[in-house]
Amino acid sequence: MTTTPPSPVSLRPLFTLPVIVAALGYFVDVYDLLLFNIVRVPSLKDLGLSETEISLTGGQILNVQQAGLLLGGILWGILGDKRGRLSVLFGSILTYSLANIACGFVESPTTYALLRFVAGLGLAGELGAGITLVSEILPKELRGYGSSLVAGVGLLGAVVAYFTVTLFDWRTTYFIGGALGLGLLILRVSALESGMFRRVQQTGVSRGNFWALFSHSERLSRYIRCMGLAVPTYLVIGILATFANEFGKALGIAEPIQPGQCVMFTYVGMVVGDLFSGPLSQWLKSRRQAIGLMMGLNFLFVGIYLFGGLRSADAFYSVCVGMGFSIGYIAMFLTVTAETFGTNLRATATTSVANNVRATTLLTIPAFQLLKPSLGVIGSAAVVAAVCFALGFWAVLTIDETFGKDLDYAE
Repeated sequence: MTTTPPSPVSLRPLFTLPVIVAALGYFVDVYDLLLFNIVRVPSLKDLGLSETEISLTGGQILNVQQAGLLLGGILWGILGDKRGRLSVLFGSILTYSLANIACGFVESPTTYALLRFVAGLGLAGELGAGITLVSEILPKELRGYGSSLVAGVGLLGAVVAYFTVTLFDWRTTYFIGGALGLGLLILRVSALESGMFRRVQQTGVSRGNFWALFSHSERLSRYIRCMGLAVPTYLVIGILATFANEFGKALGIAEPIQPGQCVMFTYVGMVVGDLFSGPLSQWLKSRRQAIGLMMGLNFLFVGIYLFGGLRSADAFYSVCVGMGFSIGYIAMFLTVTAETFGTNLRATATTSVANNVRATTLLTIPAFQLLKPSLGVIGSAAVVAAVCFALGFWAVLTIDETFGKDLDYAE
């Protein structure tokens, strides 16, 4: 008796308009999110601030932007489950595009901070809504590939932002970011809403109840584990790459290390890593194993970065690429989040988790700074890294496997 082999899965759904729009939306999201980090010094200097004022005001504006991300993660997530995934994609891109165009006209630090808050508010909705939409419209056999495509295209936004700043003045880079976003709105007009959302919309089930994530212990446990998966990723982005000049000095590297280049090299690695992690999870038929392997590799590269005795700038930048590759599972952990929750809470959970993890830098950076006087740059980073990896490995070892899970259900 012969058995008929299963038909190969068509990759055509990966190149439908909603997936393309989500990928390009994340591209603009990353571009705009990192833009202030890159132009912080020249823009504030152009506004007449001294070096001391630039350091203080720049940190304050970053915190204000992070506050916008935190608040927006909740608001857009709720809206995504109440009004639809596409409404969030439309509203968020319009909000941060207009805010970025306005940033090109600022004349005072106070106005700058207000606009970065609005931009952060808008940026908060993009990635979570995009991953939620892609997870719901793609067949379960393609969800891993879909997350890789979205992340791979999206993270190139960081590289483009870096080179755009080298070609244009800081005001023009904001205009470019806003124009890219407004151009995306034209594409989104023709994108279709998730069928799963339309079905749950027709039922009487409660949708977008943010507090429901905390009202049930088992559901809260799932939520915390989803965040824990990605805590090590923002250790690399928020501390090891951003403060790379301090680590270069602590390691005794003669050539000054440029944080901007470290961020760029880290994101180059992330592009490759995210393109790799999705197919890896499909091949292993496991999200947990794929993320666990990437996290283990990240642990190795962070160890080399801190204790590997790097002595040259080239070696330092190479390790940044390696660290970036190993944290290239950001879209994958959000896919796990989308697969972990029912349709009526999926956007709320995925969007808020995405921004909660981004906001962990509000805890890790102050901890790093607080420990530096007593432990030094390397020692303080090692302590923070130990906590981050403890949370990450706990999450990946205890979270439920979601590969191939049917997502058409409500909580």
